Amino acid sequence: MKKLKIKFNKLIENTIELNSSKSESNRLLIIKALSKKKIDINNISNANDTTILKSLLRNNSKKKWDAEDAGTTMRFLTSYLALLKEDVIITGTKRMKKRPIKILVEALNKIGAKIYYIDKIGYPPLKIQKKIDQKNNRISIRGDISSQYISSLLMIGPKLKNGLNIIIKKPFYSKPYVLMTLNLMKKFGISSILKGNTLKINNQEYKDGTYTVESDWSAASYWYAIVSINNKIDRLKIKGLRKNSFQGDRVLVKMMISFGVDTEFFEDGIIIKKNHNLKTFQKIDFKNFPDLTQSILVIAAYHKIKLEISGVESLKIKETDRLSAMKKELKKIGCNFYNKNESWILEKRVNSFPKSVVINTYKDHRMAMAFASISSEMEIYIADPSVVNKSYPNFWNDLVKVGYETT
Repeated sequence: MKKLKIKFNKLIENTIELNSSKSESNRLLIIKALSKKKIDINNISNANDTTILKSLLRNNSKKKWDAEDAGTTMRFLTSYLALLKEDVIITGTKRMKKRPIKILVEALNKIGAKIYYIDKIGYPPLKIQKKIDQKNNRISIRGDISSQYISSLLMIGPKLKNGLNIIIKKPFYSKPYVLMTLNLMKKFGISSILKGNTLKINNQEYKDGTYTVESDWSAASYWYAIVSINNKIDRLKIKGLRKNSFQGDRVLVKMMISFGVDTEFFEDGIIIKKNHNLKTFQKIDFKNFPDLTQSILVIAAYHKIKLEISGVESLKIKETDRLSAMKKELKKIGCNFYNKNESWILEKRVNSFPKSVVINTYKDHRMAMAFASISSEMEIYIADPSVVNKSYPNFWNDLVKVGYETT
């Protein structure tokens, strides 16, 4: 397996043209596909997940739809195909076939679809035998597994003849991602009602319009980590991020203050800069922004901060079991990370960093980019570096532009 060696030389450029949000892009592609009106999407993500979804929607006559390793693509397309197609199969990679989808399938079947499992019950691949003939417009769904199930259902809600009412069973994790979906739908004329844990959408049509995709706040976490960790970089400008963002990971602005980084907003993006304000013990609930977990763990490991984290159950069913993967890789740099009751504990690092370490990525883009941030402090080798293509294909090039060397 190929390994990429990373080390920091000296600061070259201090401006990052950050990649656009795949979360926004993938939702917008489904909205566009569902609309009868003209919708233009500017600055669409070049992430592999988005490229896969875009290609599948463009070739929509296929009987077999292969989502490969793209989780949002699998979940969003399951509802999309259940609404519009019959006698089609949706499948994915070996790992995708281990990622649960039963909750979404049960909800769609209750609405009026006929979806069957081809192999293991509860997991892809799926056979959509009959598209939705609506029998029910009221369903309940767990909110602690994946918000993508809820977003998937919401986007087809306006196209159902009787609309859709969704009751979300508490706890409601990753709620900002559901709000992002509703806000993007609103941009194209869809009204909805969110009252407590109940969502209501009536039958209505998507309208025409244009939307420019914002840069990705999840991806910004790697640059926040670099400013926090690298003693030779005091500030960076990150372009394309908005003060009034639909993305829940904008919480970085507030969260990173206690990890040594302040944020200043400008018309074209943000400037992040060191503030030397570090809290040595922090307790964080990640239920609304789980994609930030790996970056924050690496930052805390470097600064010898003890963390107690919760709300990370969904990380077990991502590209890999991210909690297990982080436990193994953090151990390599001298940090104990373990489960205790309903929380996970990162102990304060006592030992010095090793001189050199190989970080395994487990086919997970966030493992690669999170650990890249400590390459200014030790010799880091990233196994299978191409995994970043899933969400941020230009990441290694952007590192080089800032002053890192990759070989």
